[in-house]
Amino acid sequence: MRVLVTGGAGFLGSHLCDRLLAEGHEVIAMDNLLTGTTDNITHLAGHPRFTFIHHDVTHYIYVKGHLDAVLHFASPASPVDYLELPIQTLKVGSLGTHNALGLALAKGARFLLASTSEVYGDPLVHPQDEDYWGNVNPIGPRGVYDEAKRFAEAMTMAYHRAHGVDTRIVRIFNTYGPRMRINDGRVVPNFIRQALRGEPLTVYGDGKQTRSFCYVDDLIEGIYRLLMSDQVEPVNIGNPAEMTILEFAERINALTGNPAGIVFKPLPVDDPQQRQPDITRARKLLGWEPKVELEQGLRPTIAYFAERLGIPNPRLA
Repeated sequence: MRVLVTGGAGFLGSHLCDRLLAEGHEVIAMDNLLTGTTDNITHLAGHPRFTFIHHDVTHYIYVKGHLDAVLHFASPASPVDYLELPIQTLKVGSLGTHNALGLALAKGARFLLASTSEVYGDPLVHPQDEDYWGNVNPIGPRGVYDEAKRFAEAMTMAYHRAHGVDTRIVRIFNTYGPRMRINDGRVVPNFIRQALRGEPLTVYGDGKQTRSFCYVDDLIEGIYRLLMSDQVEPVNIGNPAEMTILEFAERINALTGNPAGIVFKPLPVDDPQQRQPDITRARKLLGWEPKVELEQGLRPTIAYFAERLGIPNPRLA
């Protein structure tokens, strides 16, 4: 296939480019580098089946030649980013999605939307399955991301129903791995950065809020299976192994041998108290479930962050 990946220089987008190339496809990565970086795709420079286009998808998208698939991953994705870039986040979820869908329609290409567990908001149903409509505060500070993705899902289904575009929607839960930004602002980079520097880990609230963490290789496997499937309805891809943020902090400190402990700060506005995917649909329809254990995925992630921070050979327990 010949595939366009918007947000292709981002954390997930770059790993997706790697996987698509490994499967023998031709890949065009498109990114405005607002939160992505060419560092993530430098290793692909000169690859005969890889092209990078520096472009903002909120403007008209032009790609010469045929396309078999458009994978729309362009968007700020961490609270730090979308609180700093609220309008850009809304624009890429609305205008960017519209432009990417328009391109898929014009090319007769399959379209896959990278949505998010944030569409469930601070959920009143636990764990969250794809039939749950969510509990989102549309005017809260996090609403710019949540509603952008909810709108993107609605637009995707509208193009499917009105224009017959062959669409896929993946709802991505907390994912971690190499190529996350050091100052990403999400819990995994925050904890690892602090631990490697011998600083106390910052836990917001009492730390009893829960998350489930999926290693990036597992996530990309699920996304690829969804792309190649015939499943139009949204599919959760994430790791259902739930733990509290406090437990996760303790795991990071133990693994890195960080003696500095934990400090507590007030919980941010609208921070979800629970987040755990019901992956029954992914298991049944895609034959997918995560394989990588938490510690198995944390080790290469910590090594990546240590390299970026200039800390040679971090000693892991």
